[in-house]
Amino acid sequence: MNKRLATALGLGALAATPLALAQEAAPVVAEIVSAVAEAEPAIDTGDTAWMLTSTVLVILMSIPGLALFYGGLARSKNMVSVLLQVLAVFSLITLLWAVYGFSLAFGGEGKVYGSFDYVFLKGITPDTISSALSTIPEFVFVSFQAAFAAITVALVVGSLAERVKFGAVMVFSIIWFTFSYLPMAHMVWGGGLLAEDGALDFAGGTVIHINAGVAGLVGAYVLGKRAGYGKEALAPHNLAFTMIGACLLWVGWFGFNAGSAGAANGVAGLAFINTIVATSAGVLAWLIVESLAKGKPSLLGGASGAVAGLVGVTPAAGFVGPVGAILIGALSGAVCVWGVSGLKRMLNVDDSFDVFGIHGVAGIIGALLTGVFVFPSLGGVGVDDVTMAGQVWIQLKSVIVTVILSSVVAFIAFMVAKATVGLRVSAEAEREGLDLTSHGERAYNS
Repeated sequence: MNKRLATALGLGALAATPLALAQEAAPVVAEIVSAVAEAEPAIDTGDTAWMLTSTVLVILMSIPGLALFYGGLARSKNMVSVLLQVLAVFSLITLLWAVYGFSLAFGGEGKVYGSFDYVFLKGITPDTISSALSTIPEFVFVSFQAAFAAITVALVVGSLAERVKFGAVMVFSIIWFTFSYLPMAHMVWGGGLLAEDGALDFAGGTVIHINAGVAGLVGAYVLGKRAGYGKEALAPHNLAFTMIGACLLWVGWFGFNAGSAGAANGVAGLAFINTIVATSAGVLAWLIVESLAKGKPSLLGGASGAVAGLVGVTPAAGFVGPVGAILIGALSGAVCVWGVSGLKRMLNVDDSFDVFGIHGVAGIIGALLTGVFVFPSLGGVGVDDVTMAGQVWIQLKSVIVTVILSSVVAFIAFMVAKATVGLRVSAEAEREGLDLTSHGERAYNS
């Protein structure tokens, strides 16, 4: 024991005055506090349990959530193809994440990429503590971010559905993941270029939703429209599946947003409540606008509004207050009604399941409004040394970087896929359906 501590707290201290005792003990207490502050990071079981749970919730968003949401929107003859594409892309990206993805996103201090220090997750053991989140094991952080990467690439499937070759999806996924998702993840979350600029993206407005939405839009242009598009009904075959998928997405999104706090703390609680209220606002805003425009609300509209609200609040979840989250969710739901109708007609594109119209549009809204509602005067947590206009400009720059990078890489990736395995199935195969022609099975046999 420290001699001064023994003197201050030992038998000799019994005869000392309280003032003398305090004066004697003060330096010792200061040493103890300093030692605790300088202690090595330690695993917190509560934080670890929450992050493990959040990881499972994000996986739930993809399989089965996203798969069912997209599958219900497809025609029955293409149900299997959509489900398999989501499942295969999720599995592919998870493995690539372990091989080199994590290392390039979080393994170094470059401006655009990390490093190859953690290729094949070398050097990471069960006892390794995350360098990004100092209270959880590194393997848990790797797993959490793997689920983020996998669902991002799987989102693009919704723009290509019902006419794309399975092999083309896989080739595109490898290239786009490597040259668009990984640099965006590093630049925003890995301490790279956009992080240094002060860009705010709590859980993936730019990295995930705008990134995937733009890639999907490019893919829809490159592939061309589905046979019969604009001439015959290409209605969803099972809105019940789409509704179930949307609900699974909402539940899983709590891991997506609240899990991005990296700990079981107040920020996670803030992101949690924001995810509830923003999504609810998105549902109601979509239904109101749809009722005014079309005369009646729809189940597809309600499910789409939920996703729009979720996407909009994603970059803001841990930065804004509940009122800001409600406004972001409501605006996202309302504007995305136009995103899947008027904007889609203006762009003259067959984005099968409106990936850009919802994820791209709501992602841009959320990214920009994060720069507004982050300020304490509007209920946010605040940022240092920047005005509201300055932060919105920073947010806009991050959106522009995302759009340019994703569109260029996506175009190249689709061209490579076209040159190697081909992009689109034959007209005959498209008419018969991809389930039988590409996979030799049906979703429904009676």
